[in-house]
Amino acid sequence: MDGRDIGTVVLPKADVKIFLTASAEVRAKRRFDELLQQKGDKTPYAQILAETKQRDKQDSERAIAPLKQAADAVLLDTSGDTVEQSVNAILDIVRRKLG
Repeated sequence: MDGRDIGTVVLPKADVKIFLTASAEVRAKRRFDELLQQKGDKTPYAQILAETKQRDKQDSERAIAPLKQAADAVLLDTSGDTVEQSVNAILDIVRRKLG
């Protein structure tokens, strides 16, 4: 299950928690590529980056269920990773935690 408050609010007692992240720039580029390739949407990268940063700010500062890493979550920054590398890193964490 994924979401911005899963580890802290929805499933605070989960056996495995991963705080999956990437830089705003990388997330915006991934979204830019996805929109262009799948939908032909030509929203400028700069706009997507600004929207990504604004969403992060809003989610981090909201009063109820703010975006934050659970104390017992493993931080996984996938900024430089391919999808396959990210999946393998997640599986490694799950195996170590549930081993």
